[in-house]
Order: sequence, then structure tokens, then C-alpha cells
Amino acid sequence: MPPNIVRLALTIEFLVALVAIFETWSMIGGQSHLDLMPWYAKFGFVFGLALVTVMGTLSAMAHERAWNAKTLACLLLALMIVGGMGATTYYFHVHENDDQAPGGDDDSITSLYKRSWQARDLSYQVEL
Repeated sequence: MPPNIVRLALTIEFLVALVAIFETWSMIGGQSHLDLMPWYAKFGFVFGLALVTVMGTLSAMAHERAWNAKTLACLLLALMIVGGMGATTYYFHVHENDDQAPGGDDDSITSLYKRSWQARDLSYQVEL
């Protein structure tokens, strides 16, 4: 196979891997946890995993046997990156409500509606 076609195929694999890893991570870890993460953490994990995937494919194609030392090293590195992704997602899952102040301050629309309803009931009872 000509080297230009191999380069094109590996580039397409890299781009597809970027999209697939982002989508899979948001489905497994939850989009709300990914929204709390800084962009450079998401970019680093996804870019690294896509790069290791392509390097594993390249090493499997370049050698006579598909499962060789480089392929196994890429697999081990990919598992380490996935473990880091899971640990980071778990960290943001545990610490997602740390930025809210403790207390009974409930400023939601439902509580405002409930308070105004109670105030009208009291005024109605006073008029009787």
C-alpha cells in the first residue's frame, strides 16, 4: 500500500477517534461532569487517547505480528489514560456542589411562588 494512503487512513482514524472519544466520555461520565472540567484536561485526555490509538494501529500494521511489544505498550498507555479520565470524572462528580454556599437560601421560582401563595392565604384569612 502506498505511504500516502496509509497516512490518509491514519489521519482519518485520528479524527474519528477524537469525535468518538468525546462522545463516549460524555455518555459514560455524564455531560454535566464534563462541563465542570477545564478545557485543557478534556483536550489532553482525548488528544492523548486518540494519538495512542493511532500509534497502536500503526505499530500493529508495521510489524509482522499484530500483537508486538509496541502494540502492547500502546494498549497499556491507553488503559492508563482511560483510568485518568475516569478518576478525573469521579473527582468532578464528588466535588460538583462545592461552589455553592451552605445554608437554606432557596431562590428558586417554586419557593417564590409558594411564599406568595402563603402570603395570599394569610391575607385572605385576615379579611374574614
